[in-house]
Amino acid sequence: MNFLVLQHINIEHPGIFLKFMREDNIKIDTVELDENEKIPNLDPYDAMIVMGGPMDTWQEKTYPWLKPEKEAIYKFTCIKKKPYLGLCLGAQLLSEAIGGKVKKMNTPEIGVLDVSIINKDTLFKGLDKNLKVLQWHSYEVYDLPVNTILLAKSTMCQVQAFSQNSAFGLQFHVEQTNETVPQWGCVPEYKKALEETLGSNALDKFKQDVENNLSIFNKSAKIIYKNFIQTI
Repeated sequence: MNFLVLQHINIEHPGIFLKFMREDNIKIDTVELDENEKIPNLDPYDAMIVMGGPMDTWQEKTYPWLKPEKEAIYKFTCIKKKPYLGLCLGAQLLSEAIGGKVKKMNTPEIGVLDVSIINKDTLFKGLDKNLKVLQWHSYEVYDLPVNTILLAKSTMCQVQAFSQNSAFGLQFHVEQTNETVPQWGCVPEYKKALEETLGSNALDKFKQDVENNLSIFNKSAKIIYKNFIQTI
């Protein structure tokens, strides 16, 4: 199988999903959009994975590659109807591509938190109803099209996961490794949101919380990955 991965900053990559894909001998082509790499012809790819990033969906003037990225996501998911997995910003981009909306949250959702799975038919089959995840976002998806299925929610964010056909958007993260939070903590936009939400000394505690729950994240990621593969 051939997978296309779209990244918006080089330290925000598929994480442990890379390990799973390599174990399955999946060919991975990565496009670093923030370095002006171009999206290739979509025909050869069996699935697309789109990662998070410090930019927001509306910043097309600052990041002009967002517009062709949304067009590629629409073509891949709505025209070709091929499997898609979007994480954080990748979920928000999917929402806009299929006709949903994205808005700024009153309070960012950051930390090791719980989401409630409300549909376990596909991507979350085999997981507990209450899923522990990493959150680090200030915008959220809302007003999804009527043909979209809501898969998960939380107290702070009503759209934590959704699907349309074989396209899935996850607002949260399960792909993290022990390097994720230290690396992301160096990104100015992420650091600012973290400190404004949880305090100036929050990063060390956040790192420890992730370390303490890493095995849970990894197990959840493996189940989600296997379920996603089954859609191909």
